Amino acid sequence: MTARQIPNLITLLRILLTGPIIWALVQREYGLVLLLVVVAGASDALDGWLVRRYGWYTRLGGYLDPLADKVLVVGAYTTVAYTGLLPWWLVALVLARDLVIIGGAAAFRAVTRSLEMQPLGISKLNTFLQITLVLSVIIDAGVLALPQSYLDGMLALVTLTTVSSGVAYVVTWSRKTLNHRRHVS
Repeated sequence: MTARQIPNLITLLRILLTGPIIWALVQREYGLVLLLVVVAGASDALDGWLVRRYGWYTRLGGYLDPLADKVLVVGAYTTVAYTGLLPWWLVALVLARDLVIIGGAAAFRAVTRSLEMQPLGISKLNTFLQITLVLSVIIDAGVLALPQSYLDGMLALVTLTTVSSGVAYVVTWSRKTLNHRRHVS
């Protein structure tokens, strides 16, 4: 293993950390969940810093890093809904958005024989808000009661940005495909 692969190893460990986070959620060990999420967040920051600082970007890492985020978010959302802290319709919406993005990327790849993953600004905001919401309901359930108006507002924001992000990706992939077809023709 070369030094260039260290960020990928950290990312793989973050993916593996999803299992203990899910277990702790099911056990309602919310303090442990928060600790593990902090470790996951720190590992995400560390691998990103290593890539930027030392130029250790790899194509594999370009796919693994967002995959690690998705595995953690989907695992947490599914488990938090299972424990009754979030509604199932929100989990379905989050999963539908991800399937739209993956489907669009696959279709683009099939048409163009190329694929460059670049998250949109609305997608980054959505991921931040999704994580904030799941952490908020965990904190509310086991650490400190949060105002219901805050939780309702976060739920509304996550719903809005999830839908907006999905639509933005459909528009983006469609435009890229049309532009590619114009240049090929």
